[in-house]
Amino acid sequence: MPYKSGSIVEIVGDQGDGDMRVFVTGGTGLIGRALIRKLLGRGDGVVVLSRSPEKARGLPALKGAEVVAGDPGKEGDWRRAVDGCDAVVNLVGHNIFDGRWTAEVKRTIRDSRVYATEHVVAAMNQAERRPGVLVNASAIGYYGPHGDEELTEGSPSGSDFMAVVCREWEDATHPAAEHGARVALVRTGVVLARGEGALGVMTPIFKYLPGGAAPVGGGGNPLAPGSGKQWMSWIHLDDIAGIFLTAIDHPDARGPINGTSPNPVRNAEFARVLARTLRKWGWTGLWPPFVPVGPPDVLLRLVLGEVAQVVTEGQRVLPSKAQSLNYSFRFPDLESALADLFGRLAPAPEPVATGAGH
Repeated sequence: MPYKSGSIVEIVGDQGDGDMRVFVTGGTGLIGRALIRKLLGRGDGVVVLSRSPEKARGLPALKGAEVVAGDPGKEGDWRRAVDGCDAVVNLVGHNIFDGRWTAEVKRTIRDSRVYATEHVVAAMNQAERRPGVLVNASAIGYYGPHGDEELTEGSPSGSDFMAVVCREWEDATHPAAEHGARVALVRTGVVLARGEGALGVMTPIFKYLPGGAAPVGGGGNPLAPGSGKQWMSWIHLDDIAGIFLTAIDHPDARGPINGTSPNPVRNAEFARVLARTLRKWGWTGLWPPFVPVGPPDVLLRLVLGEVAQVVTEGQRVLPSKAQSLNYSFRFPDLESALADLFGRLAPAPEPVATGAGH
């Protein structure tokens, strides 16, 4: 039966009668909505924690889920909703592109991830019927910049800001493992989704701005034009949701799992393929579809601040663990991924709740 405590739970549609009951934080975000669709589609019960339950209720992807009001970054009655769930998926984290990285923003990026994970783990450990699985989000920023080196789950962590955040984020899950839960850490790459995330920013630029369809970063000399030589480890939204699902289900899915496609590309190649795809579907606007060089790194840093390093530096990350778990990628190459996302029959993106991902 669905957990109830006063008015904390709001039922959205009919609850599924599947074999599993999964508690999800960050369910209104991009990955969360895609994952919840898959869980509900196979008949699992889903409990979604949201700070904005009324808005979460209006999301089509959450129809059929329970919505629990609460903030995962704070203690509260929401913790009791974890009791009796079979698995927990923690996707909470402040958007790293939400403004320049001031000291306050960097603290929010770090604390939103670490504190939420600590509270979720505490809820698991305090439950009478403890969930046996925790699938916690992380990011390939864990590795830091490594040039052309191929990175797998066994590669060491970097030393830059995002690498330190990812380490602390992952370390916060240790008490769950110490209490017997199987813990999987999905280190997500650049997620490709139509009208959202990275493509939500890039598509209008490629369509309408002169020179917008150009590579960025990778120039070596910060004053030189961007060459796009750095690697871009991307993944189609359907596949990252599929990897999270595999992490929930597979008994051998534990520890870090890279959430990237098996075929990363250099930034320049990504720009070429995206421009070609948009041109194929008649979305080129008034400007040339591709320019071979982009703005110098120093200009991007001037405009974006420290967050520019996420754009101008990259990693060549391979999904070795996902492949060893026999995950079959639906979109292993960039051409097929973008063709799927920008096909004429592709659905428009869903409305996103304010504070999505929390």
